[in-house]
Amino acid sequence: MSVKTVTLSEDAYLALAARKREGESFSEVVRRLTWTERSLQEFVGAWEDVPADKLARFEAWMEHSDRASQTEMIRLGRRRGK
Repeated sequence: MSVKTVTLSEDAYLALAARKREGESFSEVVRRLTWTERSLQEFVGAWEDVPADKLARFEAWMEHSDRASQTEMIRLGRRRGK
């Protein structure tokens, strides 16, 4: 199998290393984290330890971002004459 060399910033390396499981190579970590056909079962309970106030702030941010994206799409559509 051929290999490629990639450069990561220190923070990206630390984030990747933190996700690395015992005995797992960095290639395996990348494959595991980027595999697109993951089961929803993997995410069950993933947010259960997040404090309610932090989750509420995140949800508010997501709603704000969604509204901003919709507004921008409308603006771009008008600019293009659609």
